[in-house]
Amino acid sequence: MRVGVVDIGTNSTRLLVADVEDGQVREVDRRTRVTRLGEGLEAGGELGEEPRRRVLAALDEYRAAIDQHGCDATTGVLTSAVRDAVNGAGFADKVQRRYGFDARTIDGETEARLTFLGATAASQDDPQPTLVIDIGGGSTELVVGADAEVSFHTSTPVGVVRQTERHLRDDPPAPEQLQGLVADVRVTIEDAVPASVRDSAVRAIAVAGTATSAAAIDLELEPYDPSRVEGHVLELGELELLLARLAAVPLAQRRRVAGLHPDRAPTIVAGVAILIEVLRLFGLDEVTISEHDILWGAALARAGAGTAPK
Repeated sequence: MRVGVVDIGTNSTRLLVADVEDGQVREVDRRTRVTRLGEGLEAGGELGEEPRRRVLAALDEYRAAIDQHGCDATTGVLTSAVRDAVNGAGFADKVQRRYGFDARTIDGETEARLTFLGATAASQDDPQPTLVIDIGGGSTELVVGADAEVSFHTSTPVGVVRQTERHLRDDPPAPEQLQGLVADVRVTIEDAVPASVRDSAVRAIAVAGTATSAAAIDLELEPYDPSRVEGHVLELGELELLLARLAAVPLAQRRRVAGLHPDRAPTIVAGVAILIEVLRLFGLDEVTISEHDILWGAALARAGAGTAPK
């Protein structure tokens, strides 16, 4: 079955067209546009007019691509920003009516389960307790499981757009601002994840834009090459050096960093800081980066080739 999946997140709007057969996903087309739907949400509580316009422009392109590829089924997921905004339900309804997607605003639990399904699709029989980290614009999903079974999951209100707007006011950010961000992340995750769960995971997989950008910077990829990003391992020390490097320069200079898409430069400092703090709290010294995220999980679930683990 050929499936078209749209993921409308807080920071980016993404498309996956894939052939799903016997639990295997073969990507046909994959696109990402940084649309920053959550811009201003932290302060105002609503999805702004300009952010909504950016998302709709991306969806115009994606609807045409889905039609061109002759998809048998479509699905869409709307996540943290739409969940949190007072006008989120109205925007979700507009997306469904305008584009005909089988789209829905998913709760944090479903988001976590679909992410785990996608991230572990190639290793579902692995008995090692695995932490899957999905750092988004408005939330971070943390899922622990093994053998395709989830034992713990949580969706925390920690995201790159949210934390940037809350803490990083200067350019480059002042050290005390970055320290405040880290302290905020630490307290939030400590409250959300019991120590016994944090001690149980023996390896970590990170998905989504922060993780793949960090890998691309480490590999100095110009242009971006998903085949090289998939499976790339980053050590905690390497991430700490990367954070120091990115936080020390102004936005204009970060936009020119090899491997970093310019549109991700405004939020990459917060993203790497969140990733580091998660690894520290779980006592892990490295993370494997994966391209296989909620898009893969949603495609598998829509094709009936997999269900979000319970």
